[in-house]
Amino acid sequence: MNAEFMNALEDLEREKGISKEILIDAIETALISAYKRNFGITQNARVTIDQETGEIKVFAEKNVVDDVFDETFEMSLDDARAINPAYEVGDTIEVEVTPSSFGRIAAQTAKQVVVQRIREAERGIIFDQYIEKENEIMTGTVLRQERGCYYLELGRAEGILPMNETIPGERYDINKRMKVYVIEVRKTAKGPQIV
Repeated sequence: MNAEFMNALEDLEREKGISKEILIDAIETALISAYKRNFGITQNARVTIDQETGEIKVFAEKNVVDDVFDETFEMSLDDARAINPAYEVGDTIEVEVTPSSFGRIAAQTAKQVVVQRIREAERGIIFDQYIEKENEIMTGTVLRQERGCYYLELGRAEGILPMNETIPGERYDINKRMKVYVIEVRKTAKGPQIV
């Protein structure tokens, strides 16, 4: 990741209203998971992203011991004292362990997280717009009929008109425009659903 990526996050913040800090925090969390999964590491790890340069660093905790049995989790007292003479056996030290191949994995993970957060934020924004439409009349277009309901396009949201709430004898053809009374707006995984 680099400055271009950070600029892209700033652009998203302006366009979509999603805080850059929220995106960075989500990316850091996802990168920790990706690091542990891709490198088979189970130790405590921490990822930091420099908000100016976009540089990613991975840090892992190691215990200071006399005899090292597993370099993944342990560091010798001599090596620890080379970093800081105050370290003693039993201390925990945080060292940088950023893998050289981590850039590609980080970029893929970051993209997935950003896309997911954008979708969540957009669904939230649309829901907030439509929640204000409860108890109002809207114009919609019939999309399809299935499972005892008509599905309507109501702008950026989908509405449901149960057949038992239709006017007897009236036809509701596909692409027919109609006025509907909004009773309730529900949050769903796909976005707001209007009843």
